[in-house]
Amino acid sequence: MKVVSVAQMQELEKRSASEGLPSEILMENAGLAVAQEVKRQLGDVTGRHILVLIGPGNNGGDGLVAARHLHDWGANVHLYLPRPRADSDTNYRLVEQRGIHAVLADQPTSAADLDALLPATELVIDALFGTGRAKPMEGAFRQVSEKISAAKKKNGRLQVMAVDLPSGLDADTGAIDNAGLSADLTVTLGYPKLGLFAFPGAARVGRLTVADIGIPESLADDINTEVVTPQAVKALLPERPPNANKGTFGRVLVAGGSVNYIGAVYLACTAAARVGAGLVTLATARSLQTILASRLTEVTYLPLPESDFGVLAANSWETVRARLAEYSVLLLGCGLGQSQPAADFVDSVLVSSSDLPGLILDADALNILSGIPGWWQRLTKDAILTPHPGEMSRLTGLTVAEVQSNRLSVAREAAASWHKTVVLKGAYTVIAAPDGRAMIDPTANPGLASAGTGDVLAGAIAGLAAQRLSPFDAAVAGVFLHSQAGEIVRDKLGDAGMIASDLLPVLPLVIKRTKGEGSSSEPTRG
Repeated sequence: MKVVSVAQMQELEKRSASEGLPSEILMENAGLAVAQEVKRQLGDVTGRHILVLIGPGNNGGDGLVAARHLHDWGANVHLYLPRPRADSDTNYRLVEQRGIHAVLADQPTSAADLDALLPATELVIDALFGTGRAKPMEGAFRQVSEKISAAKKKNGRLQVMAVDLPSGLDADTGAIDNAGLSADLTVTLGYPKLGLFAFPGAARVGRLTVADIGIPESLADDINTEVVTPQAVKALLPERPPNANKGTFGRVLVAGGSVNYIGAVYLACTAAARVGAGLVTLATARSLQTILASRLTEVTYLPLPESDFGVLAANSWETVRARLAEYSVLLLGCGLGQSQPAADFVDSVLVSSSDLPGLILDADALNILSGIPGWWQRLTKDAILTPHPGEMSRLTGLTVAEVQSNRLSVAREAAASWHKTVVLKGAYTVIAAPDGRAMIDPTANPGLASAGTGDVLAGAIAGLAAQRLSPFDAAVAGVFLHSQAGEIVRDKLGDAGMIASDLLPVLPLVIKRTKGEGSSSEPTRG
């Protein structure tokens, strides 16, 4: 599913008009879609008390159409207009003809009238501002927003549904006007907007659904940003033929671990196996192998020479290099540490880049790379990098705040500059390809903000890459399976106290569900 900027959405609307779908038809479709979503949420709307906040632009027009349909279906609909609509507004004339009660902010009794409506109101539809808003919310717009917010605190059953996006949210950046409303549900129109997946605005979106308003899908073919969906991932997941052997599903070599970070390689190896890799081998310091062997019973081992307990020896890379041809993928960095031997190990990987299989670089491998000028010029093959914002900051020279304020652009520009696939982790993880494609995972789960979950993700991506998925496809599928495993664990345990190993047994279940029945946690087209 495509994700669009404001400019792209405006262009799609222009293209639709040239295809015989003028704005009036799109508005009618949008308003009907919103009304239908209300019906899905409330069930029978007969007699239900609904307040629609009508702004001055097209977003308000969508709200007027929704109000008309809800009234015709028997709902008790009221309107609040911070600013009058034009006399020539056809949709406003239609609601007037139906006798739908409207409170106009410029009327002397408007504040009292609104106060009288709110106690009985079950649903507020926020149609104040859409993608075209440029000015701060002031005057009557701010006042009604504050009143709704206050009423919601008093009445926990009062719900807010946003049309296209919550008013006050910047559709491109996710920046917010502090006076804006927080929605329980956002019905975005046509295509989801970039700002819906960017903080701080994303925290105001609530549950997100996407309403089809009739724009032909072919008009968006040139847009190269998408949101990850179960349907897209289902098409990527490898087949499991009944006559397969372990070689059919690829071989993963995980190189990492150090005395302070022993668990990281356990998580990565297990995740690679749990997503279906045929064989996983752990290359780690010899003394660490004896510690891990009782937990990691399904993997094989490549013990590496060490100069001290858990510290790689200078020639340890040669041991790995001699075995590279046996493997489909090398995952490097989980728990590696940043000691000088670890740095030398990573540098040796760059020297041997022409001999490498598929490569995933995570954690300390990224931190070490950030200290090597022009590392991407030495690593000539495509690779998958999985930085969190702090690691991305070190790799790019940007501050963490700069990375987080423009996650999509930062990931996309880095992927193009380095000629590598970049997975910028965090809420709404971004996956960017060197050719400009990008995908946004539609989940934000605070339960995943704990040590080791990144190692699980890296292992999952490696396991999928070993099964002959392209770097970009392996990254997209791995991110989705990882985030959906987090959603399942959150549903069971909550988002506090979730630990990385909780995800491991759930990964096969997510694969099964994705292949068979999809998932309900992504944005859906209504």
